[in-house]
Amino acid sequence: MKKTILSSLLLFLFIAGLSIKSNAQAHAKKKADEQTEAWRYEIEVAGTGVQGSYLVKVWSYSKRPAVAIEQAKKNAVHGVIFKGFPGKTGVAGKPPLTTNVNVEEEKKEFFTDFFADGGKYMKFVSLTTDGSIAAEDRMKVGKEYKIGVLVSVNVALLRKDLEEAGILKSLNAGF
Repeated sequence: MKKTILSSLLLFLFIAGLSIKSNAQAHAKKKADEQTEAWRYEIEVAGTGVQGSYLVKVWSYSKRPAVAIEQAKKNAVHGVIFKGFPGKTGVAGKPPLTTNVNVEEEKKEFFTDFFADGGKYMKFVSLTTDGSIAAEDRMKVGKEYKIGVLVSVNVALLRKDLEEAGILKSLNAGF
């Protein structure tokens, strides 16, 4: 009987521990999504990507470095579509894909789904740092981290997809 009570107690504690961990992860995920919705990041050119892609460094903010790394993918695609980025010596900057400053609000439902976890944005990005962040790309800023991640964005495929969805006009539309 003592073994049964002890086993039951251990099982209960194990399940309670998993529940607490799961709740903590859910809370962290919710915070990350809130930060992403605020689109708090910086984007800069990092080098020349393969044809049809941009190689950018995205600086994302979060209390957890792993969350910032994951959010960098969304931030990179968002930056290419809506912000663009300046050039640096030897590498040209790029304007945003859209010149319509209201398109994000006008097509809110599309972009909510597009940038959802595991959303369509994922097919246009790849991390080039493979999750290992250089010491100079990890900074403590107040209570959170500022993490720099190299991301490759397949702009040719992204543009084509956004044109097919009616978000962007085709480059051939005026001819």
